[in-house]
Amino acid sequence: MSQPPELNRRARKILQAVVAEYLHSGDAVGSRTVTRRHDIGLSPATVRNVMADLEEMGLLEQRHHSAGRVPTETGLRFFIDSLLKIRGLTPREKDEIRAQILAPSPDEVLGRASRLLSELTNYASVIVAPDPALQRFGHIEFVPLKSAKMLCILVTTDGRIENKILSFDEAIDDLRLERVHNYLNSLLSGLTLDEVRDRVLREIGEEKNRYDREVAAALRLSHAALIDPDRVADVMVSGQSNLVDPSTAGDRERLDRMRGLLRALEDKHLLIRLLDRTRTGDGIQVFLGAETAHSALLDSSVVAMAYGPEDRPIGALAVIGPMRMNYGKVMSVVDFTADVVTQLLSEL
Repeated sequence: MSQPPELNRRARKILQAVVAEYLHSGDAVGSRTVTRRHDIGLSPATVRNVMADLEEMGLLEQRHHSAGRVPTETGLRFFIDSLLKIRGLTPREKDEIRAQILAPSPDEVLGRASRLLSELTNYASVIVAPDPALQRFGHIEFVPLKSAKMLCILVTTDGRIENKILSFDEAIDDLRLERVHNYLNSLLSGLTLDEVRDRVLREIGEEKNRYDREVAAALRLSHAALIDPDRVADVMVSGQSNLVDPSTAGDRERLDRMRGLLRALEDKHLLIRLLDRTRTGDGIQVFLGAETAHSALLDSSVVAMAYGPEDRPIGALAVIGPMRMNYGKVMSVVDFTADVVTQLLSEL
C-alpha cells in the first residue's frame, strides 16, 4: 500500500467534512455545503480551491463537471486511517449485545453473533468458525459397526464432537481396541489437529511402529479418521438481503454486480481466504474495494476482526456493506462483538 499523502490542517478538515457529508447523504459535496455545515472558518472560494488540490492528489473526484466532489477509494482510506473518530458503545448497548449473544454452546454463540451483527449494522455479516486445524485434540474413540465399518468419535478440548464412518477390514476385539484408545489419547493429547496430522504421519514412518500390532492398527485408524485435507472451517452468513438495492432493478450492469456479490457470499472458501488475513493482522481491519482482492467486492467494504486469544486467534468475524457506510458505528460494533465472542467461547 502506498504512503498516505501529507495534508496540512486545513486540507484535513475539509477532506473530513467532504467524506462525512458523502457518507451521510451519498451525494456529491460542494464547497457551500462544507462551509455551511462545518466549522471550517473559510470562504466557499477557498474551500473550493482546497477541494481542487485534494482532487489532484487523488483523494476526491468530480464525477460530473457541474457537481460537487466525492471521496475516492484512496480518500476513504485516508479518512479511515487518519481522520475517523470512532464513538464507543454505551454501557447499555454493550449489555444488550452481551445478552443477545450469550448461549450455551459455541455454535449458538457464533450464530447469534452473526445475526446480531447484521441487525445492528443493516449490512451482511460473516463469521468464520474456529479453524478445525487449530482445535485441540481431546480424546478419540472407535466403535465397531457391522460390515467392516467403524465409527470414529473425536472430541476436541473445546467440547466439539466429530463423527466419521471408517472402513477397516481388520477385526479388533474390545481389549485391543481399548489399548488403541489409550495409546492414541496419550500420544495426541493437547495437540492441535494440524499437529496431530504431522505427528501421526511421523509415527507411521517410524520403523519400530511397523512391528507393534496395536500401534500399527492405532496409527492406521487415526490416519483414516484424522487426516482430512478437505476439512475447512464453517462459515455463517447473515443479512444478505440487506445488500439488495431495489434501485438496481432497471440497471443491468448494477444488477449483475449485485448478483456477483451475493454469489461471493455463498463461496465459503473465498470468505475464509478474505477473513484469514484478519487473523494475521493487528486489531480491526477495513478492506476497501480492490483491497479485498476479489472482483465481486470491488464496490464493497469489509470491516473485520479476529476473535480468540490475542496471541492465537481462532476465527474471524466481519460486516460486508457498500463503500458508503457508517464506518465509526460498524467498527465499534464489530470490535466489541469480537471481544464478547472471545470471552463467551473461553467460558464454555
